[in-house]
Amino acid sequence: MHRVSLSIREDEVELSAIRAQGAGGQNVNKVSSAIHLRFDVAASSLPAEVKARLLALGDQRITREGVVVIKAQQYRTQEQNRADALARLQALVDAAAHVPKLRKPTQPSRAARRRRQEDKASRSAVKAGRGRVDY
Repeated sequence: MHRVSLSIREDEVELSAIRAQGAGGQNVNKVSSAIHLRFDVAASSLPAEVKARLLALGDQRITREGVVVIKAQQYRTQEQNRADALARLQALVDAAAHVPKLRKPTQPSRAARRRRQEDKASRSAVKAGRGRVDY
């Protein structure tokens, strides 16, 4: 099965620059280098089945209202964090776009059932021989 990568339109993604957390020296309190990304799944142009799988993922980055919230603050520059946030959103959408293969329930063969019963019987005999020995 071939994989189709769904593209996300720029106007559906809300990006805002915020101050990054953690240590960073004198510059950390002045520069807003972290990126806060918000993507409303319900209002997006994604196919309906992809939206449903995305909302059913149970990912902690998806709110109850169906908005994906990603905070990118790994890099020092705003541009790198913006690219990182968009890449993480794309990876999340690609994971939801993948259709899981349906499992076909099977039954063990007659020979496999027979082997299982024989193994159980031999194991039972071994365990039965472990009892107390009377002299």
